[in-house]
Amino acid sequence: MARVAVVTGGSRGIGAAISKALKAAGCEVAATYGGNDEAAAAFTKETGIKTYKWSVGDYDACKDGIAQIESDLGPVDILVNNAGITRDAPFHKMTPQQWHEVIDTNLTGVFNMTHNVWPGMRERKFGRIVTISSINGQKGQFAQANYAASKAGDIGFTKSLAQEGARAGITVNVVAPGYVGTDMVMAVPEKVRESIIGQIPVGRLGEPEEIARCVAFLTADDAGFITGSTITANGGQYFT
Repeated sequence: MARVAVVTGGSRGIGAAISKALKAAGCEVAATYGGNDEAAAAFTKETGIKTYKWSVGDYDACKDGIAQIESDLGPVDILVNNAGITRDAPFHKMTPQQWHEVIDTNLTGVFNMTHNVWPGMRERKFGRIVTISSINGQKGQFAQANYAASKAGDIGFTKSLAQEGARAGITVNVVAPGYVGTDMVMAVPEKVRESIIGQIPVGRLGEPEEIARCVAFLTADDAGFITGSTITANGGQYFT
């Protein structure tokens, strides 16, 4: 029987690549999204993967959304916490709203989603949870105190939860991408993009599919001995 996988922010960018990779691996995939109805509809038309709309920052919405997915597809075996946002500003100009919006989505959203699949995974003695962090959660970044804090928090959350899930057959891991050629990165001015690439030893941006392959590896049944780990996929830009 196919594993059921949920990918948050799963209809665009890295999330879309992850959704496709998990489908190719034989999973029944549900992709959540927060706002772009047109992109989600196009993604479903292209891939046949069902999409579900809610904010991961809303606990009750996560609870209801997961219940709907489990009604449609079956119990959730795999959760990929990919949804994330930025609200960049130097700290002296950062507003409480910018702080809370990023923390609510990127960190609290991981709690909200994971908390609502955890009991079922414990009961069934199997689960795979992968959270997408960031190179900037590992090394920090100017004007991203909110984003870096949230992504660093995801790593600490993962290390703690891995210890709790191990005996129940649940692995909890992180993939921390560097700069990847998504629409967001490709939209920055060419000179800025060239400057970023100049800092990456392999001399190029990552591809969404390269991040997706890391996730597919960690979510496989055979990856049961890997938990609490962080795969850094950043082209050698930063080592931990």
